[in-house]
Amino acid sequence: MGVGNRQRAAREYRGQMPSPGRPGVAWREDRVRFWHAIARGLSSVDAAGVIGVSPAVGSRWFRHAGGVNPCLTAATSGRYLSFAEREEIALLRARDLGVREIARHLGRSPSTISRELRRNASTRTYHLEYRASSAQWHAERRARRPKTAKLVANERLHKYVQGRLAGSVVDAVDGGAVKGPQVPAWKGRNKPRRQDRLWVTAWSPEQISQRLRVDFPEDESMRISPEAIYQALYVQGRGALKRELVACLRTGRSLRVPRERTRQSIRGHVTADVLISERPAEAADRAVPGHWEGDLIIGTGRSAIGTLVERTTRFTMLLHLPRMEGFGLEPRTKNGPALAGRGAEAVRDAITATITTLPEHLRRSLTWDRGTELAQHAQLRIDSGLQVYFADPHSPWQRGTNENTNGLLRQYFPKGTDLSRWDTDELQAVAATLNNRPRKTLDWKTPAEALNEHLLSLQEAGVATTG
Repeated sequence: MGVGNRQRAAREYRGQMPSPGRPGVAWREDRVRFWHAIARGLSSVDAAGVIGVSPAVGSRWFRHAGGVNPCLTAATSGRYLSFAEREEIALLRARDLGVREIARHLGRSPSTISRELRRNASTRTYHLEYRASSAQWHAERRARRPKTAKLVANERLHKYVQGRLAGSVVDAVDGGAVKGPQVPAWKGRNKPRRQDRLWVTAWSPEQISQRLRVDFPEDESMRISPEAIYQALYVQGRGALKRELVACLRTGRSLRVPRERTRQSIRGHVTADVLISERPAEAADRAVPGHWEGDLIIGTGRSAIGTLVERTTRFTMLLHLPRMEGFGLEPRTKNGPALAGRGAEAVRDAITATITTLPEHLRRSLTWDRGTELAQHAQLRIDSGLQVYFADPHSPWQRGTNENTNGLLRQYFPKGTDLSRWDTDELQAVAATLNNRPRKTLDWKTPAEALNEHLLSLQEAGVATTG
C-alpha cells in the first residue's frame, strides 16, 4: 500500500478501542468439533486433545457451558467472512497488496475488505495491523445476540424460583429458621458427595414449574419450564441464578454429565457378549418362564441379602450371604477376601446353590446390574447353566420386576438395619410370604400359584420338572 493510501486509512481510522480481554484460542469450528466429541462420550480433556487444544481450554469450555451443548451451527453462512478468509486477508495484507486486489483474490466486494481492515485495525494500540485471530474474535463478539433469560426479565418469577430453590427450613411452631449443618463454601467442584448438603427446603425444577400453575393460575407471566431453570443454574452465560444453588438440587452436581459418557462406563467384568441387548427376545415379552432378575439389598455394616425374581411369575428366591470368619476383627486388605459375605465368590456360590434346585428349563437367563458382586458370572454360567446379562448403567427400569420386589422386601428388611442377623430359614419364610401374596399383574394369583400352573402344564406335556 502506498504512502497516500496509508495516510488516508489513518484519517479514516476510528480510534483506539479498549480491549474487552484476551482473544480466545479457538473459533466456532473448533467448538463444534469439541461438542461433537463430547456427544460421543469423551471427557472434556480427551475431546480437547482430539481437536488440538489444551486440556485447560476444553475444561473451561465445558465448565462455562455447564455441561450443556450450546448447539452451535457447523459453520457461519457465506454472507460473512470466515476465519480462513480472514487468515488469507492477513497474509495478503502483509504482502502490501491493495484492497481491490485482495477482494479479487477472495471473490469479495472491495468495500467488504475495506470495512474489515478498518474495523479490526487495532485492539489496544494505534498500530494499523490486521490480525486474523483478533478479527475473528471481534466478529464473534459482535454477532452474539443473547436472548434475555426469562428469570432476568421477570423479577417476580426470579424471586419465586430462587426462593423455592434456596429457602431455609423454618420451624413450624415459632417460625424461626432451623439451623442445619455448617457446609464449606461452594467451590464449583463436581463432587457433591464429599460434603454435607445445604439445609434448604429445595424443590426440584419440575416441582417449581408445575407449582407455578397452582399458585398463579391466572397469571401467564409466571410460567417457566424445568429446562429453563436448569440452564439458568448450569450455563454460566445465562446469569439468571447463582451457580451456588446447584448444591440445593438433589444430585448437587455443578455440571451436567453427558448421557453418552455414562453409557460408556463399562466395568471390566462386563463384556459386549453379556450386555442386555444380547438377551433373547423371549425374555422381554415374559411369555416363557425361566428368565430371572437379580440384585442385592444392602444393610448396615456392609451386610446384604441377594434377591432373585422370575420375570413371568414374579416368583422370588432370597440368597443368604453370611459374613465370613474374621469380619470386624481382621483389618481390610486391598484385593483381599470380601469378609462381609457379599463378594463375587460368595454371591456366585449362593446363586448356584439356590438356582440349581429348579428344573433346567427354569434356568434360562439372569439379568443383573453392573455391580462387581457378579464379576464371576462366567464361572456361574458353567456351574448352573444360567446365562448372565448385565443391564445398562443407570437404567433400573431394565430390571423393573426386581426393583419392585426389592421395594416390597423392604417391608421385612428395613433400610438402616443389619441384614446379617437373618438366617437361611428366616429368609425362606419371608420369600414364602411374598410368593403367597396376591399380585395384580397376575390377575390376583400368587407367584407360587403361577409357577405351579406352569409346572403342571409341563408335566401334562411330558416334560421333566425335577431339578
